[in-house]
Amino acid sequence: MMSADFLLELRCEEIPARMQAKASEDFARLFSDALAQAGLKPEGLTVHVTPRRLALIARALPLSTQAVSEEFKGPRTSAPPQALEGFLRKTGLTHDQLEDRDGVWFATVEKPGRATADVLAEAIPQVVRAFPWPKSMRWGDASLSTESLRWVRPLQGIIALLGNDVVPFAIEGIATGRTTRGHRFHSSGEITIESAATYAEQLRAAYVIVDQEERKAIIDRRANELATQAGLELIPDAGLVAENAGLTEWPVPLLGRFDAAFLEVPPEVIQLTLRINQKYFVLRDSAGKLANAFICTANIEASDGGTAIVEGNGKVLAARLSDARFFWEQDKKTKLEDHAKKLSRITFHEKLGTVADKVDRVAKLARWLVEEGIVGADQQASVPAQAGTQGDVAQAGPGLLPSQEHSKAQLADLAEQAARLCKADLVTEMVGEFPELQGLMGGYYARAEGLPDAVADAIRDHYKPVGQGDEVPTAPVTVAVSLADKLDTLALFFMEDMPPTGSKDPFALRRAALGIVQLVVGNGLRVSVDRAVLAPMVMKHHHDQHGSIHHIGSHPEFADQRSSVRAFFADRLKVQQREAGVRHDLIDAVFALGGEDDLVRLLARVHALQSFVSTEDGKNLLAGYKRAANILKKEKPEVGKPQSQLGEEDPGEALTDPEMADAMRAHEAQFAVEPGYALEAAEAALVGALDEAEPRAQSAIEAEDFESAMAALATLRAPIDAFFETVTVNDADPVKRQSRLSLLTRIRAAVHKVADFSKIEG
Repeated sequence: MMSADFLLELRCEEIPARMQAKASEDFARLFSDALAQAGLKPEGLTVHVTPRRLALIARALPLSTQAVSEEFKGPRTSAPPQALEGFLRKTGLTHDQLEDRDGVWFATVEKPGRATADVLAEAIPQVVRAFPWPKSMRWGDASLSTESLRWVRPLQGIIALLGNDVVPFAIEGIATGRTTRGHRFHSSGEITIESAATYAEQLRAAYVIVDQEERKAIIDRRANELATQAGLELIPDAGLVAENAGLTEWPVPLLGRFDAAFLEVPPEVIQLTLRINQKYFVLRDSAGKLANAFICTANIEASDGGTAIVEGNGKVLAARLSDARFFWEQDKKTKLEDHAKKLSRITFHEKLGTVADKVDRVAKLARWLVEEGIVGADQQASVPAQAGTQGDVAQAGPGLLPSQEHSKAQLADLAEQAARLCKADLVTEMVGEFPELQGLMGGYYARAEGLPDAVADAIRDHYKPVGQGDEVPTAPVTVAVSLADKLDTLALFFMEDMPPTGSKDPFALRRAALGIVQLVVGNGLRVSVDRAVLAPMVMKHHHDQHGSIHHIGSHPEFADQRSSVRAFFADRLKVQQREAGVRHDLIDAVFALGGEDDLVRLLARVHALQSFVSTEDGKNLLAGYKRAANILKKEKPEVGKPQSQLGEEDPGEALTDPEMADAMRAHEAQFAVEPGYALEAAEAALVGALDEAEPRAQSAIEAEDFESAMAALATLRAPIDAFFETVTVNDADPVKRQSRLSLLTRIRAAVHKVADFSKIEG
């Protein structure tokens, strides 16, 4: 079948750089789908995007669709006339064209092939109208109607060439042709495109590089060359390369300088000014420090080599940096403590008060985390005292703290101090201009004010970690403030019945939960998640009641909210551990035990379990366990009879006398060990193995040595295999049968002390 290349160009005013990559994907997808519906498939599809055009080339597109024959099954021949009439309307046939097959009507519809040009003329306007721009507009007189075309910017021209021929159609009065325009400044007049094969080179001659990847490569290569020539190093920034490629059709990187006096401003401020405001590349010197240089990307080949362009960009940058330096100097004139007083003007949430209210809760919670020994228990001895601090901190002097008790008090003071100042930078001029710098600027202002380094670091890093790959703080003061901030957010939104729903998470609670998991696990914090979540709820409750918090009780009034948070944490932990390569069924197996909310201990179980089940002993023990569990599952007690936690009848449950109930349970346990008949060899061996393995496993679990617990369970593998090979569990003798079922119950109970093996796949 004959084929030809097809070129489609949609030329318009400037397409925002941030929309171009997605537009390329959507263009290819919509066009391919439209061709597929008509039965057409090109050998290849290439999409190009520049600031002023969206284009695609379909390689070796067949010049016509193939004729097809479709068969449709209709109603039975005995069906009412209305059913037959509907079938005829659907197929477009007459009654005499139908075929009767065993009392059922069948229709064969022959569809002739169509010219590809006709298919394209019909499909492309639909593609254009269905294009999913994030933001689009209507223009001109036609925009008075809501039915008029919406496009990212006013559409100005359309090229549609199949081979050397124009495919005729029009969109909103814009007829297709073969002419386009080149660079806005380096080219004038229209360019007549011969075919898809010449498109890229004809535009290159008009100073337009249509391939976005080529533009990226030019920018990256030339920017690095300029940096090297200046004895500097370009800070890699793939996103900025892509953005500059989306802003230019003929990219020309140029190097400029700014006044070195601006370097007194924090480097992150300068980087944001260059990158975000100006789209400039940032450079550093051989020592790794920020250099007073930048690289901008022009869209023209200037006759003076770019001198005027660099000078103009330098003036704009100087104005921006002057503003930043002014903000920096002005903000430093006010202490963070005074900035923090303004937080009462900012609403955190209508149900949760102001940001000042949140800060007060976080400060109390950070102190509580330290005083309870949750944070800092193993790190306090290495926390140095800081000069110029209040109370005990100032008295301690340099070096190690004088005593463990004293160090905890100092750490608690530092944590509360940092927490009370951690949001203060939200009201500064700098953060108002650069919201991305919240926390970071607070750290700079704290140091400039002479506050302890531990406090400044905690203010700077208390938002961390903000994602799966982000750095996890380890400094005790920082950990206390960061953990308190996230616990307060998570617990109180659940307390007010505002959890995430589906894909919606407006308060970033999933991120907060993930951050808590990372902080707890990364620092080995031994804390009950349930208790940690309850603490901010109680503090909020006492604050609302104008009371103070001295200890965290049980507070059954928060039972439902705590249950919801536990389930939420379980889901977040599963997601986090799956991404870390841990099998989901093993996480479920440990969670199924219930009552385990110490994340460090829980994950130690999971990791030990993952190592164990990958061994031959683990696989065989799992098989033996499942065989035992299946037998026990079939031996269900009669309906209404009390059961023990292991699923068997509990002979003591129905007794009202507790002493008698305990005696009956002891009798059952004795019967399991002393069945009153001669044990078979494999049976006796399994009893002996359990007698030895159970206390070893229990002792290891109590010591949180889960690898040793698994090793103890592994000794059961061979005895279990031998037991099932030579012993009949469902013996005709009811005494033997009951004894052996009790033995299987012991196997299940021993394994369940580590994890619920019924949840493990395999």
